[in-house]
Amino acid sequence: MKLVGYFDTLLTDTVNLSRYKLDRLDDRVDAIYRALKNDAVLGPYVRSKIAQGSWAHRTIIQPQPEKEYDADFLLQLDENPEWSQDKGRYIGEVYAALGRSNAHSDMPRSRKCRCVRLTYANLCHVDIVPYLILPDGREVIVNRDLGKWEDTNPTGFTRWMRTQDDITGGNLRKVIRLLKFLRDHKGTFQGVRSIILTTLVGNVVDANKTVWNPGYYADVPTTLRNITRDLDTWLQANDSKPSVEDPSQCGTTFDHRWDDVTYANFRDKMNRYAAAIDTAYEETDKTSSIALWQDLFGEGFKAPAPKQASGPFTPAATALPVRSGRAG
Repeated sequence: MKLVGYFDTLLTDTVNLSRYKLDRLDDRVDAIYRALKNDAVLGPYVRSKIAQGSWAHRTIIQPQPEKEYDADFLLQLDENPEWSQDKGRYIGEVYAALGRSNAHSDMPRSRKCRCVRLTYANLCHVDIVPYLILPDGREVIVNRDLGKWEDTNPTGFTRWMRTQDDITGGNLRKVIRLLKFLRDHKGTFQGVRSIILTTLVGNVVDANKTVWNPGYYADVPTTLRNITRDLDTWLQANDSKPSVEDPSQCGTTFDHRWDDVTYANFRDKMNRYAAAIDTAYEETDKTSSIALWQDLFGEGFKAPAPKQASGPFTPAATALPVRSGRAG
């Protein structure tokens, strides 16, 4: 059975990152950006910030207990020819600027291959990725380990994600969150990075499917069943690890983010999960279907809370304003 209301509850109460945490991420990124923009050395080169990754694509999820949640953002910088002689210098300058910030100097921070990571005390970190648009129009980030530029197109990726999500009536993002939760909850294909999972799942969305079956992406469970079926079909047709291109068509691949062993395990596990999802979806007995869905997603898969009867209107009961732009 589809049990759409149960999926709504699972997403709202268990899978989705809370509004409070999303707002805290916003506040923290804004504070980091202000500190870098106001830095005497780095500030003159700072132009803007661009959200990226699961935060930007609205596929961010609540982490498992005692695990961190995070946000990535691109820090757009003007090129400094001196720093470009040693491209890792851009990461070093961001790192140094945080060390000069009164608000961030005492916080744990580290230089990664493509970013500076700033870690907060309550199981949260923010990755700051230096990003440049070179004079010839090329968009790049830094690979500190190799000392070279890497092509990127963050707005192109976000545009592709929006297009694919629109095909599914907004259900793709929710399905990606569910599959990321399944990965973390079961711990069976942990080596598959979110960018890989998002790209593979998004790639199997096909507008032509809705021509012969308008209900192909009708709701969350139907979209989940059909996407996992289609993904499994594609995986089974690829015995060895295929190349996964950045869908923004910037020429970059994500092949370095996993290996043959990780791929083989993912291929095997998705075959198993696609079958289990299909069984739970097709089960006509409600009690049995709930049990099958719970075997996949845990006890958070439960009936929606009963709606309470609305009482008389009182002015004091008005809701607090909610920030827009990150709807689930």
